[in-house]
Amino acid sequence: MLIGIDANEANVANRVGSNKFAYQVLKQLYSQDKHNNYRIYLKNKPVKDLPDANSKWQYSVLQPTKLWTQWRLPLNLYFAKPRPDIFLTLGHYAPRFSPIPTIITIMDLAFLKFPQHFLKKDLHKLKNWTKYSAQQAKHIFTISQHSKQDIIKYYKIPAQKITVTYPAIEHQRFQIKAKTSKYKDYLLYLGTLQPRKNLLNLIKAHSQLPEKYSKFKLIIAGKKGWLYQDLFQQVKDLNLKNKVIFTGFIPEPHIPSLIKNAQLLILPSFYEGFGIPVVQSMSASTLVLVSKNSSLKEIVKNTGMYIQSPFGVKETRQGIIKALSLSEVKKQQLIKQAKQRARQFNWQKTGQKILEVIHELNL
Repeated sequence: MLIGIDANEANVANRVGSNKFAYQVLKQLYSQDKHNNYRIYLKNKPVKDLPDANSKWQYSVLQPTKLWTQWRLPLNLYFAKPRPDIFLTLGHYAPRFSPIPTIITIMDLAFLKFPQHFLKKDLHKLKNWTKYSAQQAKHIFTISQHSKQDIIKYYKIPAQKITVTYPAIEHQRFQIKAKTSKYKDYLLYLGTLQPRKNLLNLIKAHSQLPEKYSKFKLIIAGKKGWLYQDLFQQVKDLNLKNKVIFTGFIPEPHIPSLIKNAQLLILPSFYEGFGIPVVQSMSASTLVLVSKNSSLKEIVKNTGMYIQSPFGVKETRQGIIKALSLSEVKKQQLIKQAKQRARQFNWQKTGQKILEVIHELNL
């Protein structure tokens, strides 16, 4: 069988979220599948850490890149010889008018549930192209049971056409002894800066903590996404320059020590398709505080602390205080349970499940 893959999500240098998922899926297919042939479709030359090309794994770079999934990729799929037997898109957007049975990957439907948190130009594309892709797909992979239920609800897709393939982490990287961090006594947010992450409320909640917790800085680590300007303005307005630190994008090698040295990992999002930093923290023995919503309840279960609805300043502040007030015995109990829970998220299992579905669809 020849399997075609749109791997543009993985073909970036600074990976976050969906980029990490796509990259790890490629690695697993490359290492696990010894029988099928692969043609990996890209807009640009493969970055250096993508799997090496060989007789069973070939790269096809198609340009120009404008409206790539709408005409350039479909054009190639129609005339390619040999034509792939099945096509996997590691993102929302399937090739339009694809002559090949196509599987897509939907991370979440935050753009439908919280449209106010997206730029208008992105929102139009997300709504229309994702809907078309979902309706045309032979099968859909998604990253949590919560996202699966959203896809069923919004797109009326039968449940049997959707498979949950959880993201995971490289656990061994979070088991080694932490290097000393240049930061001390801090609470950590790790992720892209965008409105649905609820960072405005987090910053304000942190500024209102009781005096006994004043030694804890708030580290906001992650690259700029969109509509993030208000965050910097709020820090300026509240005179928090020495209390709130923006690090920018954190390279992969530095993430374990940043998490391990944190007093608490906080993910106060209004909505999450999954939340890889949460599993990283659970594996690294760092207590987590997350919003009690979407997939976060599914991931953390009873192994962490929660911010209650409606996830405003008051609820976020109360969540932080409760987490920091835990007895050492209770904290270590949660950390131990979280570590066990984190082991259930495994990239090898994710790859195996994807291969199983591909083989079933090709029968």
